[in-house]
Order: sequence, then structure tokens, then C-alpha cells
Amino acid sequence: MTLRISFELDENDLKHFRLIMEEARKAAARLSPEDIVAGAEALLIEAGAARTPGFIADRIGKLRLMIDMISDVEWRLPHKDATRVLNALAYFSEPEDLIPDTIPGLGFLDDAIMIELVVRELKHEIEAYQDFCDYRERTRREHGAGAKTSREGWLGERRKALQSRMRRRRKGLPGILR
Repeated sequence: MTLRISFELDENDLKHFRLIMEEARKAAARLSPEDIVAGAEALLIEAGAARTPGFIADRIGKLRLMIDMISDVEWRLPHKDATRVLNALAYFSEPEDLIPDTIPGLGFLDDAIMIELVVRELKHEIEAYQDFCDYRERTRREHGAGAKTSREGWLGERRKALQSRMRRRRKGLPGILR
């Protein structure tokens, strides 16, 4: 048997979470990027050891993706984008949060909510990273496990694909620029 529970966060709730995130960012300002990532990694380990409900475990899995995105040397996010991801991870590097993680079943609920909120804000960054990971996997399948991949190579491939699509779509259309 399953039970579906849903709730809605209104603007005041979201404002409260923004405030908490801002406080976490301020506290994390004294930490190095490595410490922020290590704090988020520690949450993953702690949540993995706990018996978290499926809806929380799903969100915690998205935290792994954000950590991978900031740590992936082949992806190499530009500084401004990396800062956005580190700011998102700042909340998870703080040991104290809204609901103590030691409460069975609910301890990671605040973390799951915050993950859901930051994933929505980082939607485009996450989609691009997943696209890059797919490109890297395809490259390694086609050229072997040792094949070199980079963000620049991926961008070049994407540019070629988009320009090719542009030409295909343009073909057959009436125009004066032939």
C-alpha cells in the first residue's frame, strides 16, 4: 500500500526558505569550495545510512548530481556558474538545519525541500550537465573508455548539431537569400 501526501508552499513559506538559504550562504562564506562540497557529501553519506522514505531519497539523489556537476574536472563550470552551484550546496554544508536529521523518517525532509527548490533554480545548469554526461558516455562508447572529453568539445559538438538542424529546417523554405 502507498500513501500520497502533498503540500503546497505559499509565498511566505518560500520566503522563509530563501531566508534560511541566505543565512546558510553567509555562514558558508567562510568555507572553501572543498569544504562546502564535503559538507554536502557528508549529508549524502548520512542520508544513505538512514532509512529515508523514497520521496526524500529521490531528492537526495539530485544532490549527488549537483556535487558531481561542481566537482567534474571535464565539465569545468565557469566561475559565475560554479558560484551559483556552491551557493546552492551551502545549505547542505551546515550541520544544523530546520529538522534535525536524527528524527527517523522526517529528519531529511527540510533537506529534500531545499534540494527541490535549488534544483528548480539550477534547472538549466543541470540539464546542460546531464547533456554533457550523455555526450561523454556516447564518446566513450564510440571511441573507448580512455577517450578525452571536455566542455569545449561538447560545446563544439552541440554547435555543429544546432547549425546542422538550422540548415535542415531552412532547406526548402522560400527566401531571397539563396
